[in-house]
Amino acid sequence: MSASGGAKAIVAALAANLAIAVAKFVAFLFSGSSSMLAEAVHSLADSGNQFLLLLGGKKAQREATPQHPFGYGRERYIYAFLVSIVLFSVGGMFAVYEGYEKIRHPHDLEHWYWPVGVLVFAIIAEGFSFRTAIKESNALRGKLSWGQFIKRAKAPELPVVLLEDFGALIGLVLALFGVGLTLATGDAVWDGIGTLCIGILLIAIAIVLALETKSLLLGEAAGAEEVAKIEQAVVDGETVTGLIHMRTLHLGPEELLVAAKVAVQHDDTAAEVARAINEAEARIRAAVPIARVIYLEPDIYSDAEAAKGADPEATPGGPTPGAAH
Repeated sequence: MSASGGAKAIVAALAANLAIAVAKFVAFLFSGSSSMLAEAVHSLADSGNQFLLLLGGKKAQREATPQHPFGYGRERYIYAFLVSIVLFSVGGMFAVYEGYEKIRHPHDLEHWYWPVGVLVFAIIAEGFSFRTAIKESNALRGKLSWGQFIKRAKAPELPVVLLEDFGALIGLVLALFGVGLTLATGDAVWDGIGTLCIGILLIAIAIVLALETKSLLLGEAAGAEEVAKIEQAVVDGETVTGLIHMRTLHLGPEELLVAAKVAVQHDDTAAEVARAINEAEARIRAAVPIARVIYLEPDIYSDAEAAKGADPEATPGGPTPGAAH
């Protein structure tokens, strides 16, 4: 659901940005507005970003290999991180530089109706793209606020498109503000100030995207709702009598790894334990369909051992065995 919704929002944004980029470049050639040039590069960068997201989604569908036994689901995170880099460097830094140069060396606007007309057209087109992203996101967002949705979403495409479209709309308003004040005052410095503000906005959005996708790349656990469902599903009260400890990890937006140590009766036979483990895996998959890789280790329950949790010496990110503490 998140993959298809994300793809629809990406295609809508790509179509809008390509049309807008062409229109902005034409307006820049006729008017000489630095805000128009910055916005044209911004739209061109956004188009490239949406292409990167589509490419990441395609590459993530590859089958697992012996070298990559857990598949390529994280390709989507990698390409989303690349988007933040492109937005920062190509969009943000270019706009800051162009704004700074325009403030130092103002250039009068020519044929002002070109940038104004294109900006109005771009606002309408970006609004359509933003509306599509909001509609697709609402199907997944539930009761989360927009900030919580962007922070907690495991599929990166919709948060990326949402932030890009939001930034594009604010940038267009800033560009219109700069062009309007330039026309009203006759001072082209305002065009440069608008361009500089666009660059700062893009850099801020790029940093937010980078931080969120970095967290996904490092590996995030399942959400609290999924964890609760797994904990409830794993115990049957008969053979599997309790959950000693558990860890989850997203291998991709729609693929979850579950590793847990479960408590079994001390007098159960190996066949009974094996059957209970298989049944527990089936219950987990039924409760959380994206839990595709499951490793359950049976153990005899002990209050003292359960209190210890996972062995820190054998835990990723824990102390290195044999190292001085």
